[in-house]
Amino acid sequence: MNILERLGELGVVPVVKMEDSGQAADLAESLLKGGLPCVEITFRTQAAEESIRKIVAIQPDMLVGAGTVLSVPQATRAVEAGARFIVSPGFDDMLVGWCLAQGVPVVPGIATPTEALMAMDRGLDVLKFFPAEALGGIPMLEAMSAALPGVKFIPTGGINAVNMGTWLKLPFIHAVAGSWMVAPKLLSEGAFGMVSRLAAEAMVNVKEARQAGGQL
Repeated sequence: MNILERLGELGVVPVVKMEDSGQAADLAESLLKGGLPCVEITFRTQAAEESIRKIVAIQPDMLVGAGTVLSVPQATRAVEAGARFIVSPGFDDMLVGWCLAQGVPVVPGIATPTEALMAMDRGLDVLKFFPAEALGGIPMLEAMSAALPGVKFIPTGGINAVNMGTWLKLPFIHAVAGSWMVAPKLLSEGAFGMVSRLAAEAMVNVKEARQAGGQL
């Protein structure tokens, strides 16, 4: 099973903004306790690169990716730190080209059919829909996906424990991604027990939604 297939199997990707790489071990352990062996560390803080490096060293079986990657230099640093997949908020041809050349799975963000076609032209069929709720949510993506057969999406932006199941029932949803499981407040308070609980609840939601959608 390749990395993107594994993300699809898990169904949910916790998106984490790390301010302190010293919390990396606790973060990884709490997600694993919740039955969620993946994480997307956003490249929006100085602690991101070192956090990825520490998680990979401590939990080598955990699927660690880098999010909010905006450039080839950032992607290079993320991969050198151990990131196994790259997520970008938009479609950047140079970034996508670099990832493809390096054999690194990349999920670029798209907001329009034009951007989706650009990604498809590069051979990509798993795309990030961002910012999902602000762009019109499910009605918008339903209309768009009807014209893009074979493409699956990872909606991000406004996804939470309440609405994730509605998204996951849809056949064109590969997985959902969001920060509610590891919100900044939970990290600042060191509430890793809550992180484990929210991760476990998310995994239950994935299973229930896919059963309801006839995908299991």
